[in-house]
Amino acid sequence: VQLVESGGDLVQPGGSLSLSCAASGFTFSSFHMSWHRQIPGKERELVAEVSTAGGDTYYADSVTGRFTISRDNVRNRLYLHMNNLKPEDTAVYYCKAMDRDHDYWGQGTQVTVSS
Repeated sequence: VQLVESGGDLVQPGGSLSLSCAASGFTFSSFHMSWHRQIPGKERELVAEVSTAGGDTYYADSVTGRFTISRDNVRNRLYLHMNNLKPEDTAVYYCKAMDRDHDYWGQGTQVTVSS
């Protein structure tokens, strides 16, 4: 099983960034997918999640209206499009795959929002 995040970068406040998570080694379309983020010294927090077919999504209040989660069950990829980024969005972003019996995590990608 592999989840590999990419797309993290340094971006100015107000800018945009898109993250991608490439999945392999499991039946991607059967897993609930989500993005989480973590700042050093703080607990990892849920940012957004998407149902298996992509029809249902949830966002943390702090990112609602700015972030969009999506998935491609043909290419086995999860995406997070981030607009109007703020310094408080700075964190390591992780993707997670979950079904009733398994939790899989990626290694994370760093997003830094700073001028």
